[in-house]
Amino acid sequence: MTNVLIVEDQDMPRELFEIYIRMSDNFRHVLSVSNAAAALSVCKNNKVDLILMDVMTELGHSGLAAAEEIKKAFPNIKIIIVTSMPEYSWLAQARAIGVDSFWYKEGKKDSILEVMERTMAGEHIYPDETPLVHIGNTTNHEFTERELDILKELTTGDTNAEIAERLHISVPTIKSHIQHLMRKTGFKTRTELVSEARSLGIVIKYRND
Repeated sequence: MTNVLIVEDQDMPRELFEIYIRMSDNFRHVLSVSNAAAALSVCKNNKVDLILMDVMTELGHSGLAAAEEIKKAFPNIKIIIVTSMPEYSWLAQARAIGVDSFWYKEGKKDSILEVMERTMAGEHIYPDETPLVHIGNTTNHEFTERELDILKELTTGDTNAEIAERLHISVPTIKSHIQHLMRKTGFKTRTELVSEARSLGIVIKYRND
């Protein structure tokens, strides 16, 4: 029997995961927590074999940061990142951390249970790309990775000079990328662009990013 910890701060997906686990003969629900920062403590005090870990959890704690800590302390615990957000950098971050599998929330019992079964069997299940999201006149898949890097930094509200220094590129290069983003999306203002990108979850910046 595989012991499962759920780290999810939204009621509906958390309850669905709990129902699916109860319906399975192969998994046992250990606990559900809404804050990723509590996950490591749960692992220290309970027998946990598998974690379903959301990225954005209560009080702004990152599931990816928690996954990294858990993998260092308990490398045998399997972790599946579960998220509905299309943030462009999370797939690469999860792979780098050593997260076992990555699943975009679909609300389908067979889908998540299949990923759980295959993960426990030693497979690494990852989607090929982030979900397609329309933003203005284009989609998130039409942005280059550097444009997404710039867009993510724009959500901080910092100046072009501050962003340029952080990314080790010139201010004119920053301005050029912003112009490309505005032209692709058709937005008239930087504020509109950033607000829509953040709202859609295309770029999400944590304090430690």
